[in-house]
Amino acid sequence: MSAWLYRAAILAACPLLTYMSISRDKTGVVIGVGTGIALVAVEVALESVSLLTTVFGLLGACASIILMRLLDVVVFNTGNERVYEVWAQFATLRYFAIGALGMVLSIRKFPELDSLDRDILASSKKRGADMKVLDTSAIIDGRVVEICEVHFLSGSLVVPRFVINELHHMADSPDSLKRARGRRGLDMLARLQENREVRLRILDRDVPEATEVDGKLVRLAQELGAKLLTTDFNLSKVATVEGVPCLNVNDLTMVLKPVVLPGETMGVFVMKEGKERDQGVGYLDDGTMVVIEGGSRHVGKRVEGTVTSITQTKAGRMVFIKAKGER
Repeated sequence: MSAWLYRAAILAACPLLTYMSISRDKTGVVIGVGTGIALVAVEVALESVSLLTTVFGLLGACASIILMRLLDVVVFNTGNERVYEVWAQFATLRYFAIGALGMVLSIRKFPELDSLDRDILASSKKRGADMKVLDTSAIIDGRVVEICEVHFLSGSLVVPRFVINELHHMADSPDSLKRARGRRGLDMLARLQENREVRLRILDRDVPEATEVDGKLVRLAQELGAKLLTTDFNLSKVATVEGVPCLNVNDLTMVLKPVVLPGETMGVFVMKEGKERDQGVGYLDDGTMVVIEGGSRHVGKRVEGTVTSITQTKAGRMVFIKAKGER
């Protein structure tokens, strides 16, 4: 709606300005209408063109004009006045044609930079580099930053531009929870960039055939021959189905839980009473629930106990211990 208001304002303002400042007759109105239509047409054309493509087009036009200026110097130094007169006669047409040619050439060849970037990344993988494509959930989670800081993650980390755009949208969201998650993700990404030992690359490559970010990530990882680094369970399953190696940080956390065996002695802080009589409940550092037999009288204290059994439930692992002194 705001775009149409802008266009209507342009179409109304241009004739008024030309009528007031150029000519107070039909000529001024016609010039104003033509100028307004031209401006609106340019705005509509640029609406579907990305900023990066526009910048490359302008750079191509400027480079072509600079090249034409160098040709002017060469022709002038030939000393042939007839050739120079003919050359100067078509100056306007030459500059317009070479500028347009440079702009079109830059815009048409710009997508090939993505392919070149992909080829460079693929060749680096062949030389032994192990690439991981980060998704939004892994960046927001933040544990990948700590894993990199302790050197447990090797190879290059690739963050696609569309993932960063998703974080920006989340950071600008009116929803406070999404806004907090988006800002945390940007902070974690900044920490990765500040770590000089982490090879982080921002990849300006889109996957237009996929509409969802998850689909783009899986397809991009396939094309690069990279692994997908995530904390999203559903995304990891989709990646597995598509044949893309997936590293789930949550799976790593489960594997790295400390091993506790029956008969071992361990200490735990009793946080509350359990469901059964004379039981207390505590937790290990990784969140594993510990049920302490004879621990109800030690709520608020740390007790030593012997592991009696370990049970795996749908909610996770539970450890049962008997407090020392209990029979």
